[in-house]
Amino acid sequence: MNNLTQMTRLEVVVPARDAPAIRELITSAGATGYTSVSGVSGIGHHGQHSGALLFNEYDTLTMLITVLPPDNAGELIDAVGVLLSTSSGVMFVSETYVSRPEYFQ
Repeated sequence: MNNLTQMTRLEVVVPARDAPAIRELITSAGATGYTSVSGVSGIGHHGQHSGALLFNEYDTLTMLITVLPPDNAGELIDAVGVLLSTSSGVMFVSETYVSRPEYFQ
């Protein structure tokens, strides 16, 4: 692709109570940023999840998205996998291309 640089994109959906641990893993892996979406809704392995609850924000789901160079992604993927082995959540990893690679270095 013309003028685009290959990167790795991670999307992690976890209960809100686990989001701080994922944020810490992302920053410790050297990612320059992430996007956090609270109140994620959908249907999956454990059934339907509504986006927002009235009284307890920790029972909602959060999706964290980050992009980093492929050489830095393996350690983060492994660390998130370890966290997910002891809690609920899902991780998606995909190849992506960015127009401003200096934002992710």
